[in-house]
Amino acid sequence: MFRVGEVDVKDLKRFDNMLIGLGEDGPKVAVRAMNRAGDMGRTQVVKALAKQTGLPQKLIRRSVKVKRSTWSEPEYQLNSAGGDVSLKYFKKRETRDGVVAKLGDARGNDWFAESFFRGGLFPGRRVDIRSMGGHVFVRADGRTDLERVTSGVFIPKEMVEGASLKAFRDTVARVLPQRLDHEFSRLLAR
Repeated sequence: MFRVGEVDVKDLKRFDNMLIGLGEDGPKVAVRAMNRAGDMGRTQVVKALAKQTGLPQKLIRRSVKVKRSTWSEPEYQLNSAGGDVSLKYFKKRETRDGVVAKLGDARGNDWFAESFFRGGLFPGRRVDIRSMGGHVFVRADGRTDLERVTSGVFIPKEMVEGASLKAFRDTVARVLPQRLDHEFSRLLAR
């Protein structure tokens, strides 16, 4: 989970007196700026997570939830929940010896022995099996006992590590002072 308040922004000290001078409009300025900077940080986190994990951005956007800042609770949060992501959602291809899936930049291509997501004779007559829903399976015991194969990628864990963490911190540290300045100018121009 990310919080804008956890990001070290040294340039915000110059805005202290301005916020106090605005009186009751001060929190409004801070909340608007925080939400905009947080939204821009979320965009960068989604892009970084897509590269980091190998998952499509659409799936990551569904997984990463936002709790926006309000006047009573001035805190912007990115939350994510979930377990081990199924191989169904990765770029995968079937070979004679198993399935090869691209699990992001750090992990590269990973091979899952004796797994499959299609049926029929190999190589020419393989067809997608609609009842399996695109999931990758491996035979557990016998011909009909199948186990679903997972990737070992956990979105909540990946979100607070590596490039996604750096993307959020860098974006908020760069954008929040700009947004505060913009909101002050907007309010004072009235």
